[in-house]
Amino acid sequence: MVHAEQWPDEAATTVSAQRMAARLLQLPVAGDAIVHLHGDLGSGKTTWVRHLLVALGVLGRIKSPSYAVVEPHCANQANGEMAIWHFDFYRFSDPHEWEDAGFRDIFAAQGLKLCEWPQNAGPALPPPDVSLHLHWMDDQARSVRWQSHNTKGQALMP
Repeated sequence: MVHAEQWPDEAATTVSAQRMAARLLQLPVAGDAIVHLHGDLGSGKTTWVRHLLVALGVLGRIKSPSYAVVEPHCANQANGEMAIWHFDFYRFSDPHEWEDAGFRDIFAAQGLKLCEWPQNAGPALPPPDVSLHLHWMDDQARSVRWQSHNTKGQALMP
């Protein structure tokens, strides 16, 4: 299933992230999903993730994982805590780096995994439930193509 939409400005990006947060909380295990984010540098991947994390209840400063590769977060929900990992594989150049970093255990555990530049992580990276493909239209506007990859991904579609 594929869905296309446009975000004319950051307010639309925020609304999209808030809608995704609501859908994630409706999953049988809230927030247990893998989301891949594709797009050029500056296309809005990290901005959308920040808005999503805020909508999920993450408190405090939300840093980009550009240099750390992964930033762990925890969102307090009515039914407990939700583990969230935000990955940025931009600097990966060898698929073995994913294995060497020990990410297999994180992806085996329940929780939300948000992956920027997933193509750089190689074939060891588990497939996503849903993918977002962001494209520049102008300084503020983005076109976004959502793609579900399974039934869980379909539940996360706009």
